[in-house]
Amino acid sequence: MKALRTLVIVPYFVLATFPLLWLALTSFKTYEDTISRTAKFVPGATSDPGGATFAASIEAYRSLSVPVAGTPHGFYHYLGSSIVIGSLSTLAAVSLGTLAAYGFSRFRIPGSRDWLFFILSTRFLPPMAVVVPVLIMYRALELENTHLGLVLLYTSFNLSLAVWLMKGFMDEIPQAFEEAAVVDGYSRLQAFWRVIVPQASTGMAVTAVFCLIAAWNEFGFAMTLNNYEARTVPAYFAGLQGNIEGVPWPRIAAGMTIFVLPIVVFTVLVRRHLLRGVTFGTIKQ
Repeated sequence: MKALRTLVIVPYFVLATFPLLWLALTSFKTYEDTISRTAKFVPGATSDPGGATFAASIEAYRSLSVPVAGTPHGFYHYLGSSIVIGSLSTLAAVSLGTLAAYGFSRFRIPGSRDWLFFILSTRFLPPMAVVVPVLIMYRALELENTHLGLVLLYTSFNLSLAVWLMKGFMDEIPQAFEEAAVVDGYSRLQAFWRVIVPQASTGMAVTAVFCLIAAWNEFGFAMTLNNYEARTVPAYFAGLQGNIEGVPWPRIAAGMTIFVLPIVVFTVLVRRHLLRGVTFGTIKQ
């Protein structure tokens, strides 16, 4: 049984990680190797021997801090924008979603089902369908070309997902836990913070992963609402396609390798919660 499991998992793992591996290999290649019709699997294999090979292989990473022609900043400026916008919007969406889900789960709210359906219906409309009204509104509120503008926008779009995911987790936490805490002298707020939040940490971790990925990879609004001062990495790379010097594939591969690392690291850190989170409530005790 173990051999069969290995036989299935290992090929799938290799197939799933091959694009990331090829991306990392491309970041160490020269520009000529990246556009060659013959695949080059070993970076620097045709380069000069000695230290020049190593210097050439890391040139793409060293050049990330240098602005490309037509852009005022280097890659790390836009990576910082992505980190700020993705982190703050995820934190806000998960926090507000947890509070809203707790209210829907624990209190009798008139028309709660209609309210939940209304919250879910905000995801029915493609985001780019409202880009023009959002652009006009942001210009009136002076939120265009700001990090705050994208933080608020991504929080709004991720909030519906956060509410629905956390609602399922909240329903699975017995109310007896809170009642026992209230009997022991805790207030409702203290019971929520010291009892419910630790119990819901699994759901919050799962929700944070989905919200962060959505904000991290969003392209349309980041490209439309911001200039180069507050633009995120996906929009920055899209702007390199029309570069007069040609598309710098090694630099893009190096930047994308760094860009995906935070998501990979964050997912690995919460991996223990992911499996339990996505199956939470499917098995009744």
